[in-house]
Amino acid sequence: MVIQEINKVIKGPHRLPILLDVFYNNTVEHAPLLIFCHGYKGFKDWGAWNLFAKTFAASGIAVLKFNFSHNGGTIEQPIDFPDLEAFGHNNYTKELDDLNQVLDWVETAYAKHSNINVSNITLVGHSRGGGIVTLKAAEDSRVKKLVSLAGVSDFKSRFPKGSDLDVWKSTGVRFVMNGRTKQQMPHYYQFYEDFMANASRLTIQLAAKSLKVPHLIIHGDADTSVDLKEAFALHKWHPGGQLVVLKGANHVFGSHHPWDFSELPLYLQQIHSKITHFINNLC
Repeated sequence: MVIQEINKVIKGPHRLPILLDVFYNNTVEHAPLLIFCHGYKGFKDWGAWNLFAKTFAASGIAVLKFNFSHNGGTIEQPIDFPDLEAFGHNNYTKELDDLNQVLDWVETAYAKHSNINVSNITLVGHSRGGGIVTLKAAEDSRVKKLVSLAGVSDFKSRFPKGSDLDVWKSTGVRFVMNGRTKQQMPHYYQFYEDFMANASRLTIQLAAKSLKVPHLIIHGDADTSVDLKEAFALHKWHPGGQLVVLKGANHVFGSHHPWDFSELPLYLQQIHSKITHFINNLC
């Protein structure tokens, strides 16, 4: 039976709390733990992610998924982006710190849990979250396996350049339209300043080249948000990893928000199978 512990609140390292869910099967002892990180303009309950987590738990892999503390959601409204001020103050360092806080918390809170093995942790990140988990896996020995789902290979290239960067610096904020919610979502200039101040730690290429853990890279060849060439780059930097290209799959692998169906989209079914095999059959 799948047990769901939904919307647990833990202290965040940067003022705002972290909201998380834990899924596990109470008939499976010492199950490996998958920690899932959402992407840019994402959240833990987006699309089919809940069903994705339940499917893993049913098949014997525990899942923890969470909202980054500054993703724009709140404890009262964890879906979508009621707190655009928090969103504007987010950056990659905060997300790495959030993930570290989650690892610290689960290590303690579930240390003696009979159904979850916190010594066997796989990080899975989607899109921007794929970059975050790659950085974390390279610096934290608690991470035993790594999965990039449509993961980015570079953060710096996504910042504005030239006159656009100058305007951002002078105004202090730039806005990005959310096509689904129609919100103008702010990014304060601190985002760029924080990256430049921590560029060595936040360069995915350096992290990928230094990885010592098994790495599964999954990407769709119809992804219009993160180009397939980024998956090839990750594989080039860590050739010992596994690269899986899903023909016809888009950036969200056939999902959308909301997801009101009882079955995963076909591509996420395939991904569930590939990740399950990766976790259970690699030491």
